[in-house]
Amino acid sequence: MKAAAQKKSRPRKRTNKFRPWLLLFRLSAWLLVALVLWCGYLLWLINNHVNDNLAEADAGIVLGAAMWGNAPSPALRERLEYAYSLYEEGKVDFLILSGGHDANGAVKSEAEGMRDYLLAKGITSDKLLLEDKSHSTYENLRNSQAIANDHNYSSFIIITHDYHAARAASIAKHLKFADAQVAGTKSEVLNPVYNESREVLAFTKWKLDSILLLFGFRSPDPML
Repeated sequence: MKAAAQKKSRPRKRTNKFRPWLLLFRLSAWLLVALVLWCGYLLWLINNHVNDNLAEADAGIVLGAAMWGNAPSPALRERLEYAYSLYEEGKVDFLILSGGHDANGAVKSEAEGMRDYLLAKGITSDKLLLEDKSHSTYENLRNSQAIANDHNYSSFIIITHDYHAARAASIAKHLKFADAQVAGTKSEVLNPVYNESREVLAFTKWKLDSILLLFGFRSPDPML
């Protein structure tokens, strides 16, 4: 009886049975944590860009946005008003207006629409340089850099919205802009939740594209 009781109380050996569903659950949990941390990090970057104490620069680079018909959209007008204020304050001597043709059928390019808006504000045409071939932030800055080199400009203020400023700064650093500040204006017309969510996706895509570019490849999709 005693031997039988001892045999009964002996603990069972645990079997290390492979459970694929458990491994999948753990991987999914870790990926979810990584995704949340990554999104949180990007949102922190997006919301913590500041443009206090801007130094004077040779030129401002105004990054394009949507046209409505042949006129700048309300969002693009916000960037232009900010560019105009920086020009009036003497922060920049020239403005490079960067943006190609929209897919919405507008006859004017973004650059042309921006030029006409600023001419109406009183800035003379000799102070405005047009870059009308780009369709992404990366192309905005790369093509504007070529124009700046042709005119021997060496310092810049990149002008956009605040939610877009951190990515623009990252792209400018990748393109080795020697002396570039990024100034972002707040928007009264754009939905902050939508734009920041979209910017997280666009920033993530840029980070992947930047790795591809280091190895001489381009993303098959247009860069945002």
